[in-house]
Amino acid sequence: MSEPTRIPAPDGVAPAAQYSHVVMGTGRLVAVSGRLAVDEDGELVGEGDPAAQARQVFENLRRCLAAAGATFEDVVKLTYFVTDMAHMPAIRAARVEHIPDDRLPASSAAQVAALVRPEFLMEIEAFAVVDP
Repeated sequence: MSEPTRIPAPDGVAPAAQYSHVVMGTGRLVAVSGRLAVDEDGELVGEGDPAAQARQVFENLRRCLAAAGATFEDVVKLTYFVTDMAHMPAIRAARVEHIPDDRLPASSAAQVAALVRPEFLMEIEAFAVVDP
């Protein structure tokens, strides 16, 4: 796939610091279901620790993307579900380890009342576009 086109601030739309407003690409769509902070045995990583959970979630995203022949460079959209918006700085810190600021995908974040189990602080899904 050619490099995705990022439009950080379309005409008449205020620029955003933490995401691109529009990201376009041509190729095969890869959808990665929401990832949680679990290890390869399904055990929670980082109970009560948003930074540890965020690092594990991004590692799980990396592994899922790789299974589809994709990398974080191919990601065009991330959706964050958090139980507390106060966890977003930890998520951003983990994200920057995988996605540099000049390649920010389109993104949405929503605070939710609960995830599948109360010990999970966040769930993140990804969409990528790769060569057909």
